[in-house]
Amino acid sequence: MRVVAWLKRHDPDFAALRRAGRAAIVMPLLFAFGGLVIGSPDVATFAAFGSFAMLLLVDFSGPLLDRVQAQLGLAAAGAVLVCVGTLLSRPVWLSAVAMAVVAFAVLFAGSVSSVMASASTSLLLAFILPVTLPGTVASLGPRLLGWGIASVVAVVAIVVLWPAPTREPLRGPAVDACRALAARLHAEAAAMLRAGNPELAAERDAATREADAAVAALHRSFLNTPYRPTGLSTSARTIVRLVDELTWLNAVIEQFEHVRIPAAVPGGAVHVAAFEVKSAAAAVLERGADLLGRHGGDPAELEAALDLLGEARGAVEAATMALPASGATEEGGRAADRFVASLDPGFRAQELAQATTTVAVNIALTARAERRSWWQRVTGRQPGDLAGPVAVAAERASGFVGWNSVWLRNSIRGAVALGLAVLLANLTGVQHSFWVVLGTLSVLRSNALSTGQTVLRGVIGTAIGVLLGAAAMLAIGDNRVVIWVLLPIAILVAGIAPAAISFAAGQAAFTILLVLLFNLIAPSGWTVGLIRIEDIALGCAVSLLVGALFWPRGAAAALRQALAQAYTESVDYLAASVAFGLGRCDAAAHDGPEPRAQALRAAAAARRLDDAFRTYLGERGSKRRPLAEVSASVSGVAGVRSASDAILDLWRGQETVDADRADAHRALDASVARLDDWYARLAARLLERKGPPPPEPADASARSRLADAVERDLGDAHGNVSATAVRIVWTGDYLDVVRRLEAVIVGPVHTLGTDLPTPSRRE
Repeated sequence: MRVVAWLKRHDPDFAALRRAGRAAIVMPLLFAFGGLVIGSPDVATFAAFGSFAMLLLVDFSGPLLDRVQAQLGLAAAGAVLVCVGTLLSRPVWLSAVAMAVVAFAVLFAGSVSSVMASASTSLLLAFILPVTLPGTVASLGPRLLGWGIASVVAVVAIVVLWPAPTREPLRGPAVDACRALAARLHAEAAAMLRAGNPELAAERDAATREADAAVAALHRSFLNTPYRPTGLSTSARTIVRLVDELTWLNAVIEQFEHVRIPAAVPGGAVHVAAFEVKSAAAAVLERGADLLGRHGGDPAELEAALDLLGEARGAVEAATMALPASGATEEGGRAADRFVASLDPGFRAQELAQATTTVAVNIALTARAERRSWWQRVTGRQPGDLAGPVAVAAERASGFVGWNSVWLRNSIRGAVALGLAVLLANLTGVQHSFWVVLGTLSVLRSNALSTGQTVLRGVIGTAIGVLLGAAAMLAIGDNRVVIWVLLPIAILVAGIAPAAISFAAGQAAFTILLVLLFNLIAPSGWTVGLIRIEDIALGCAVSLLVGALFWPRGAAAALRQALAQAYTESVDYLAASVAFGLGRCDAAAHDGPEPRAQALRAAAAARRLDDAFRTYLGERGSKRRPLAEVSASVSGVAGVRSASDAILDLWRGQETVDADRADAHRALDASVARLDDWYARLAARLLERKGPPPPEPADASARSRLADAVERDLGDAHGNVSATAVRIVWTGDYLDVVRRLEAVIVGPVHTLGTDLPTPSRRE
């Protein structure tokens, strides 16, 4: 029982145990079948290591059918690489160049397809093995036979041998959070409609506490997910984004709860419209929870609920724009100031609808992504893409082309390291050059420091493995039966150790496995361990050299740079959205098309940030604390982009008004300039590893400037001018939302700045 409890703590869901157990059963059987039954070393080697690649080095996510399809695709792609690697294994220079080219193609393809990203190590092994074991056309048959046997048995194994459940640790908490937020909105809407009712107020307070607890539980689930694979699928990524979106939605609901609805309009039109927005938003969240609770469901009901929310949003906009000039019940003060204040409830309803729509669109995208065919997932085709697979792949890959792209850096680094490893292994003539290249692949990390730490752990682990392997071989002697008995145990331990214990423990267990394996191929006793030391040391030296030469900065530095660029591009998009709205105010100024180019650049920068963040989470070694704050700094980018989208939606479809809006230009341009200056300083300090600038305080004169900008409209009976005035005020409100984000971002940026790293967590 203690062993089981230990495994539960160190191997959640027994994922590593499941993979290692399958490999421990399959790999010895295939090795024995190829060597003893068929009598071919090539068949034995490629069958054994093929099963190793397809059962231990990859773990596809999703339903069983999706995993089987991905496994078959991996088998087919691996067979092609086996052929190419065999044909290009000589001369030496050609094998090195081929290794570099194939490594870059495989690694960079992960930016296009999450399936490819998940299988990259297995695909590289399928090429490393044949390119480092010189062969001819005649050896293609046995090698493909071995790989084919491994492929068939691997597919059967994942279906029959302890099938993995669909692991989606965030889906359940996200569903619970959606339902809790919907209940909160229903309770608040009821309390709003019957103000002063103590029972409804108590129900609202209870629903608020439950919603806060559900959102907090979702965030804890995200932070406690122990392994976040690089190859997150589209649906998995959208669910991850829901963590921050639902947190933001809860904050928006909190802001709305404290807004008093003015009774300035006969019949309480704004009051009724705001009630309808809350009720419609609650219905959207309920439909979203239902859809998210099913894998690959039909988003039709959710889209119908979104249409109703859009109608409610339009109604609150119309009711707000029908407010009289006085706009509020307070006595005294300028009519313009009272009018601007009276628009706040309408804005909060708009903000609620916008945040709810963002959540719902993400849930619908999750469902559509899960309804894609296997081929669409492999080629990275996103829901709604109309272009062909080649065009789609090229468009997605283009977002990762640039010196700031972590994916491009890692792809180049990996390609150079593996190509150099093949070249050195062949030139030095070491035995089993395959392990030199595999050693390079296993220890290469994203920076020189981390690579050096992994090198030390790898060499120490290998040395321990040699000592243990030598002791075992001295005790066993030439008793092959005992070696065959120990082989599956060694495979099991080697599969569990890296995930449950440490990288060094995994290297030690893997070395013992190799000592046993090569003593079955060509009995030589414990000296096989010395060969392993020589090979892994050469591989470590190569990875350390390449890590030092190519961008010697860690994942945290890459994350800082990606974060700086993402905020810069997002604020540019925000400024362009405001300029578009002002252009609708003043046709003579700069009325023009929507800022599509800025939106695309901001989206591409956000994708690169997501890539850098996932690399940061996946990198072994110390992490800066706390992870919750780092996550918040990343989600702040989404907040800026969401505000930009909302401003565009606000002005989209508004007829151009040929009028002098100099006051509106001054008011909004001043707010944009303050935001642009603060986020520019933030980006510069991120790159300089300095502390962030303090958040800007609220501009006390901003509301007064907006009142000046719309004062001339209060006596105007034309609806278009009144609508323009409301949109000007709401645009300023969205800019203030972006300003409030600064306080959320400042704490997280400190964790990426000059703080010292905390002690390393379990690898």
